[in-house]
Amino acid sequence: MLHSIATPTLWAVTIAAVVVLISLDFVLTRKPHDVSMKEAIGWSAFYVALPLAFGVWVWNAHGSQTGFEYYTGYIVEKSLSVDNLFVFMLLLAAFAVPRHLQQKVLLFGIVGALVLRGIFIALGAAALSQWDIVFLIFGAILLVTAVKLFVEALQGHDQKVDPDEMLAVRIGRKIGLKPMAIVVLAIFATDIIFAVDSVPAVYGITGDPYLVFATNAFALLGLRALYFVLEGALSKLVHLSYGLAAILAFIGVKLGLHWAHGHWDGVPVVPTWLSLVIIVGILAVTVTTSLIASARTEAQEETKDLEKTNK
Repeated sequence: MLHSIATPTLWAVTIAAVVVLISLDFVLTRKPHDVSMKEAIGWSAFYVALPLAFGVWVWNAHGSQTGFEYYTGYIVEKSLSVDNLFVFMLLLAAFAVPRHLQQKVLLFGIVGALVLRGIFIALGAAALSQWDIVFLIFGAILLVTAVKLFVEALQGHDQKVDPDEMLAVRIGRKIGLKPMAIVVLAIFATDIIFAVDSVPAVYGITGDPYLVFATNAFALLGLRALYFVLEGALSKLVHLSYGLAAILAFIGVKLGLHWAHGHWDGVPVVPTWLSLVIIVGILAVTVTTSLIASARTEAQEETKDLEKTNK
């Protein structure tokens, strides 16, 4: 049986809070409008401050170990959500969604992601409480995903989305859905893929289904506003896939060690505090090298433009 800090009351309060926040977002987006940078930054700051403050409560109420698990899980989920945003950006561009309607589409995508991850979290908790081999399976899923991300990054393929190749889009068109409904359906289809990666990843940090849900919910709730803050910066994170591949591979190995430790006491396990240090370190290196590489590319392009002008 998996241990959880949550009581039925805490579950009820948390789910009610998530519903209220989503409802608030729907109220804010009821009239389509172009999101200003000031508005996006304000809501992004709120949705970052909220989980950080909640983490302080978790730490004080349930101890440093649980606090470390929560913050580490949140950082992992937030990192993966940034990659999700990049795919959402590609989808919105591929469907030529008008800017003033983008936040409405994103909000539907976030709701779909929350529902799907809630289902995956419940199924994962049930499976883990019955069979410890699931830890090994989750680890294998993450390692396979990490290798896929790393290979794609090495090949240097430009990420593109062709709506005509998506099964969800073809089905939507066949049954006569409106264009906006087809876009939302395409977002839902990508949500399924993201859930397959993200839920095992956070279960590699904590075995508490409540913390898994809380970290996923907090990581997703602020995506609507964060999209418009990072819209220009996402393209500069050229090494993001390398960083995410390293993080997923690390958590996959951690899950494998956790499973093996349950069978052989001599097998070491990775403490949560060390996981947090490693994950933050990988992200710091990824962001730094990405910005350096982007700056060099921009400088080279400016030099070429100057040379053409002089000629």
